[in-house]
Amino acid sequence: MEKFEALREPMDMPDPHFPIKVHRNAFDQKGIVVFPHHFHEHLEFLYIVTGSAIIECGSTTIRASAGDFIVVNSNELHYGFSLSSDLCYYALIADISLLHSQSVDAAETKFITPITQNRLLLQNDIGSDSKVTASMLAIIHELQHREFGYELAIKSELYRLLTLLLRGHVATVLTQDEYAERMKNVERFAPVFQYIEKCYPEELSVDLLAGMANLSRFHFSRLFKELSGHTVTEYITMTRLGKADYLLRHTPLTVSEIAAATGFNDIYYFSRTFKKHKKVSPSSLRGN
Repeated sequence: MEKFEALREPMDMPDPHFPIKVHRNAFDQKGIVVFPHHFHEHLEFLYIVTGSAIIECGSTTIRASAGDFIVVNSNELHYGFSLSSDLCYYALIADISLLHSQSVDAAETKFITPITQNRLLLQNDIGSDSKVTASMLAIIHELQHREFGYELAIKSELYRLLTLLLRGHVATVLTQDEYAERMKNVERFAPVFQYIEKCYPEELSVDLLAGMANLSRFHFSRLFKELSGHTVTEYITMTRLGKADYLLRHTPLTVSEIAAATGFNDIYYFSRTFKKHKKVSPSSLRGN
């Protein structure tokens, strides 16, 4: 369970009695990880203000640009990578229990409870939707200015945002058994993702990782791609390149030393792979 929790992002709220918050994030470097693979129980809404990024939500990979809206479902593994030097986005994080009714009603049983239980899943890639965007920006405005009655305004706007998404962007509705299976897989694979994060410089075979999850190689590979959107090899390579990118930018180590430290035994293969994925060579990133 400790390894399972290691991928869970702590989600402190400024006001635990009103669990919703917003972050404005800006990055002036292309080709960097803007948030590593992680998950949390709350819903997260991303709105790209400027620039572009790759956003991965489970098995869905989104190339997002200015004006795009993205939904991250509860307990969904997600990851972000900058594609431009002017990336700016808002991240609105909400605990949907905020909208629970005191008494059981149709809204509660048909929508709020299934969303809270992670049985009603929204599409990740919403794209450019002016009504959805306007609703999110209205919530952000209320959170930033906190005028009298902002709590009422936020709750009403959050209901509206969910209504817009439910009407046009529902991905699937899971049964209780399907939900239980999904959560079992999330918990089963959490130690695997954590092991890769910790031991990325080492030799990591599919058989080794499949054994950690007590699955056959075939079943493990299928579920791994379903959860992460990548093959095992692709995911390990991305993890190593992310670590190498950080070392190139923040340490005096040579390119050769960084290649070796991140699991690449061949510096030429490292350079080709880095350039293929990051669109720049390691040496040019170092200014060498």
